[in-house]
Order: sequence, then C-alpha cells, then structure tokens
Amino acid sequence: MKDLVVGMGEALWDMLPEGKKIGGAPANFAYHVKQFGLDSCVISAVGNDDLGNEIVDNFDTKQLNHNIERVAYPTGTVQVEIDQAGVPVYDIKENVAWDNIPYTAKIENIAQHTRAVCFGSLAQRNVVSRNTINRFLDAMPDDNDPLVVFDVNLRQGFYNKDILCNSMKRCNILKINDEELVTVSRMFGYPGIDLQDKCWILLGKYNLKMLILTCGINGSYVFTPGNVSFQPTPRVEVADTVGAGDSFTAAFISSILLGKPITEAHRKAVETSAYVCTQAGAMPILPESILK
Repeated sequence: MKDLVVGMGEALWDMLPEGKKIGGAPANFAYHVKQFGLDSCVISAVGNDDLGNEIVDNFDTKQLNHNIERVAYPTGTVQVEIDQAGVPVYDIKENVAWDNIPYTAKIENIAQHTRAVCFGSLAQRNVVSRNTINRFLDAMPDDNDPLVVFDVNLRQGFYNKDILCNSMKRCNILKINDEELVTVSRMFGYPGIDLQDKCWILLGKYNLKMLILTCGINGSYVFTPGNVSFQPTPRVEVADTVGAGDSFTAAFISSILLGKPITEAHRKAVETSAYVCTQAGAMPILPESILK
C-alpha cells in the first residue's frame, strides 16, 4: 500500500429528481483524487441491503479503492431537491450505516499509510463515526507531514461548536464557504468584521497551513501565513452544484501533493469545480484538458 489520499465519512445515495446518484463528500473527494492519478481510498459504512450492495458495486465499477464496512443499519440516503438556481436542498436521513463506521484493524492500517485525509462535520453527528474519525487521525504518521483537511460541509443542524472546534484543532487545512464562515463566526463570537479578516483569525488561531474560502460566483481564496490567492469563478451553464465543492478540494489537494505551487493548485481547483457544475451529479469523468 502506497501513500494514500483518504476521504472518510458518509457514503450514500443522493435521491435526485431524475433518479438516484451515488454521493457523499468523501466518495466524491476520493473519486476525483483518483482521476488526478493519485492512490485514493474512501472509508465509510453501508447496510446489509440492496442500496449498500449497489454502492460497493458502483465503487468497484469506478475502480475506486474503498474500505466499506457492513453494519446493522440501513444504507444512507439523502432526498435532494434542486432549486431554480440549480442549488441542492438536502433532507439527510438519520441513524444510518455511515453514522456507525466501526474502527477496525484494517482502518488503522490504512491510517498508517495515509499522506492526506479529508473529513467533514456531517459524519461526526453520531459518536460512533466521530470516534472512528478521531482515532484514524491519531493513527496517521506525522513524520511525513500529512495533509489533514477539514472540509466543513455544514448540513442542516448536524453540527455543534464542540465538533467544529475539535475538527479545526485536528486539521492543518480548513475548507469553508462564505455562508459557513458566517455561521461559524457567529457561533464562535467573532465580531462583524469582513470575511477575509475572519479567515486570517482562523488561520492564526488554529495554526493552519492553509484556509480555503469559496464564495460561489464571487470567487475563492486560499490563505496561507502571510499570503492570499484569489481566483474568480468562471461563468458556466450550471446543471447542478452537487459535489462541486468536493471536486474543488480534490483537485486542490491532488495538485499540492503533485508538487504544484498554491496559485496553480488553486487555478486547477476552480477549473475542476466549474466543470463539475456543468454536469449532472457529483462524479462526472473529468476531461483530459483538466487532468493534464
């Protein structure tokens, strides 16, 4: 097993108006990392049911490396309605398989061979998966300067201050969007300063290597100590925005791991995310023009 790039957390079916599509930020992330030529793996859990079998079969068809545990809970589903602007509205079913990812010897072994991991807040809504994620982070080697990415991904009411605070302490790269930044700032009592100032505060407070702020059509920023990169958002015909943020993170982290400078990694992330917005669902095949 080589140095792995891991997406960890929810694996589920997005029940879209036109039918179901496989989803969950960790799988979206790992799938796109694989497209950039790196060894990726998704860690999650599914039920002993047809929907669980279909997730495993889908990952196998996509040749996506996975460690999917089988547990005595139903496979996760999300009802997704797309509003008039193409923006998804989620109804995330509770007490499902990915809430109950067990910590196993196999997962520990993966952690010991991981050079970058991406996790979010949603999979930490239940104590079982939350503990597994934290034990995974504990087991990662720190001698190869791993990238620990917390992609906030606030969903419905499935987060609290303790989970967010602990996750920001555990990560060295924070990814957040403008709406989430407002929510987090209110929760943490940051005054009504502008978004960039809030980012500098978080970068310093949690001793981050990088903070990625995405602002939808208003562009995106990558903050590093003493520097900021800005990229405008390309104007594209939006099919839907499902998984666009995950593809952004995947392209950015892949580029950094491949030795690209931050500005180039940022540009690649923006380009990738814009393309995903033009396609239905979260896991389109990326064109060669993006992958080169």
